[in-house]
Amino acid sequence: MRSAGATWLGLALLHAVWAASVQAVPAAAPIAPPVVVVTVDGAIGPATADHLHRALSLAATQHAQLAVLQIDTPGGLDAAMRSIVKDILASPVPVVSFVAPNGARAASAGTYILYASHIAAMAPASNLGAATPVAIGMPTPGAAPASAAPAAEHGADVLSAKRLSDAAAYIRSLAQLRGRNADWADKAVRESVSLSAHEALKLHVVDVVAYDIADLLRQLDGREIALPGGTLRLATQGAAVVNFEADWRSRLLSVITDPSLALILMMVGIYGLLFEFSNPGFVLPGVVGAISLLLALFALQMLPVNYAGLGLILLGVAFLIAEAFVPSFGSLGLGGVIAFAAGAVLLIDSEAPGYGIPPALIAALTAASAVFVLVVAGMAAKARRRPVVSGAPALLGATGELVEFSGGQGWALVRGEHWKVSAEQALQPGERVQVTGAQGSMLVVVAEPGASTTGAQS
Repeated sequence: MRSAGATWLGLALLHAVWAASVQAVPAAAPIAPPVVVVTVDGAIGPATADHLHRALSLAATQHAQLAVLQIDTPGGLDAAMRSIVKDILASPVPVVSFVAPNGARAASAGTYILYASHIAAMAPASNLGAATPVAIGMPTPGAAPASAAPAAEHGADVLSAKRLSDAAAYIRSLAQLRGRNADWADKAVRESVSLSAHEALKLHVVDVVAYDIADLLRQLDGREIALPGGTLRLATQGAAVVNFEADWRSRLLSVITDPSLALILMMVGIYGLLFEFSNPGFVLPGVVGAISLLLALFALQMLPVNYAGLGLILLGVAFLIAEAFVPSFGSLGLGGVIAFAAGAVLLIDSEAPGYGIPPALIAALTAASAVFVLVVAGMAAKARRRPVVSGAPALLGATGELVEFSGGQGWALVRGEHWKVSAEQALQPGERVQVTGAQGSMLVVVAEPGASTTGAQS
């Protein structure tokens, strides 16, 4: 009895200990949604817009709680910047623009992206600003036209004022949407002013100053963000970070949309097709030229192209080709060089950082164009002027031996080949004949002067 009671008592004690241990274990905390981080490094263009669009789509698909854009850019194209801003405003996932690492900047287009984001952050040694829109021929902001300025210059000033007003209203609307300093945003556009990180924090241009992504997520933990569907409370402390890297498509798009490479591809395409048309049968120049030209056209349709510049480039190439065929004493060639150089300068209708064509490249392509086109087209023209060296017309005056002849026609062996011949005089097989003319593929022959008949007798 004592042993049975001791057993029951032991079991009861073990059950009590197990129950206490189970109650002491806390329930598993829910897993925080991930944070998607994408890097924007360099000039903002079509490739950047495409990369960020796919990054924000991934963040929405993975139900991320936050998308962080780590920015270091001198600016870029207005169309690409506006496309990025539209994606940020339409994103169901809150977006943080973080100017980092130390030494980074968010100039020009980067400032607009920063203002459009739900949260703006900067590294301590970074800066932003200088958001004045710039285009080719656009005068310095704030410069008033002189009283005696031509009407064209006055028109340029009016266009400048329109650009400034549009850009200022755009960034002010973003500032009002996110509750940031709209007055400084207006000055950044109209006066090209800039700010350091701590000055931006003091003026309520940015919300956070953080050293890196980890510090940023630590400071944002628990912050509430107002979204169209309600208020979201961030839980970024210890959240998984998903880095969205650029894939081969983004890298390829970034390479071919470089204006310098687009111009080179276009010229390679034109030269390759020109060489193939001038010398049919090589095949490779035509294949390379067609591929290069299609890639160039794809790149140019994504860039702010000045079609007057494109027309001048094509006109310059046409003049250079014509110089090889028309004796113009260099007038067409000189005009072609000038037209090509002017077209290359005007090709890209923007002076955004990273989207200009270097003058050294323009000079090199102009010289190469002149040399290549004049040499290739000159060879083609020389070949056309060269006397015929094959076929029936090339056999005029040649001699041969008559193989058979009957009824005014027959066959003769001339220069190792059998040719159908005709003659007005009676001839005998084996007789030496001389070619005096051609009728299509038939040779007209006569008996060779001074030659004896050696043909077989019937």
